[in-house]
Formats: sequence, C-alpha cells, structure tokens
Amino acid sequence: MGTYAVIRSGIVENLVVWDGKTNFSPEGCEVVKATSDAHIGGTYDGNFHYVAPTPPEPTAEQVAAAEVKSSAIGKLKALGLNDAEIASITGG
Repeated sequence: MGTYAVIRSGIVENLVVWDGKTNFSPEGCEVVKATSDAHIGGTYDGNFHYVAPTPPEPTAEQVAAAEVKSSAIGKLKALGLNDAEIASITGG
C-alpha cells in the first residue's frame, strides 16, 4: 500500500491509498506514486509542486473581535489573572 496522486491535466486532483496492483484507472487521469511534495491542488510535471494559497485578509468584524478579545485579556491580566486562568476563561 502507498499513497498515489490522481493527476488530470497536470493538476493533482486527489491523493489515494492504493496497492499499486489492483485495477485502478480513473478516466482521463494519470496515477503516480506520491512524494511528500504531493498536495491536492498542486501541479505535476514529472515532479510535484505546491504553493500554499495566501490566507484571506481578516474581515472588519474579525479585526474588531480580536481587538475586543485583546482588550478583555489585558483587563483580566490587570486584575491579576495568569495566562492559564485567562485561557480557561477565553478558551484559548
């Protein structure tokens, strides 16, 4: 058993566990033994390539929520609570 990449038009569509022997031939795809560089959405040109997408910018609501949480944590620290106590209250 091993991990194989299912490739369509040079793009890794899926990673599957396969014994490499039983009949498995997805229509219109190439199946190649995967390396640690193989990721769904990556490319394959004889070697696997993957660039992680840039995470999206936080929304205004997310920024505001982070500011409120930061302010609350500062106030809890001013009251003398330690990081473990604050984490148990805030869940993080």
